[in-house]
Amino acid sequence: MARRPEASNRLDDAARAGWLYYVAGRTQDEIASAMGISRQSAQRLVSLAMAERLIKVRLDHPIAACLELGQRLKEKYDLRHVDIVPSDPGSSSTTVGIAEAGAAEIERWLKSTDPIILAIGTGRTLKAAIDQLPAMECPQHRIVSLTGNIGPDGSAAYYNVIFSMADAVKARHFPMPLPVLVSSPEERAVLHSQALVKSALKLGAEADVAFVGVGELGERAPLCEDGFLARDEMMRLMDEGAAGEICGWMFDRNGQMMSGGINKRVASVPLPPRDSATVIGIAKGQRKHLALSAALKGRVINGLITDEAMAEFLLTQ
Repeated sequence: MARRPEASNRLDDAARAGWLYYVAGRTQDEIASAMGISRQSAQRLVSLAMAERLIKVRLDHPIAACLELGQRLKEKYDLRHVDIVPSDPGSSSTTVGIAEAGAAEIERWLKSTDPIILAIGTGRTLKAAIDQLPAMECPQHRIVSLTGNIGPDGSAAYYNVIFSMADAVKARHFPMPLPVLVSSPEERAVLHSQALVKSALKLGAEADVAFVGVGELGERAPLCEDGFLARDEMMRLMDEGAAGEICGWMFDRNGQMMSGGINKRVASVPLPPRDSATVIGIAKGQRKHLALSAALKGRVINGLITDEAMAEFLLTQ
């Protein structure tokens, strides 16, 4: 029999050590004895299990301060859903905590026995959330991508998540076979008239729930870093009053969609109507302050997953 590669053996050992530590509640000394290794090796394997995301931890106990902040935000912005997670002042991550909470909420919707249409955006935070989803069998549901899965150079967009999500939950999925932005309104009209695209547009309009990232603007914005928008175009948009974007759709400081320019070139599926669907924005971090505040003021989203620091800021707006 062929020997497995060394890396595979080590991940197997890390998974075993992680299970013994986090699930079975064994100490590192007990793990070392059970696996016939030193305590230092057991410690390194447990750390590797976390680093490789073999272990996914969820906190089941509701924290009173987070619940209070969530209730105040729900009342202030008339939200359908709010989930506030603790802030980690020592972390610079823009996904830790909210990705896990996002995964838990997505899983809750997918556990419905009644068929639903779930719309999904794209981006780093959503990718981190989808990576946290457990394997599920959801053939009764349909998942539709709100944004294109093609990059500016014609390659597959790296942060498009619909394929990895569909693989994890075994649901019918409907990608948007377009880039986020096209060259002109005329090109968008032609592309949106195609049968495959019309199917995604129809499903998006009928979605029961949507999960979206909320993008900040500026030279370091995802749309610029991922090559969808030139920096001079970005600065011009900001001069015109743009404050943030969701799935490429630009809105101003009051949460009103920009009337012309770039929004006429956005090929994404429009967000589902907020009077019939729950549209949950997932974001945290100081760079998101303006965009998330505007999205809530204009009711671009009617659901929110964020952390304590962002919640406290939003309550002052």
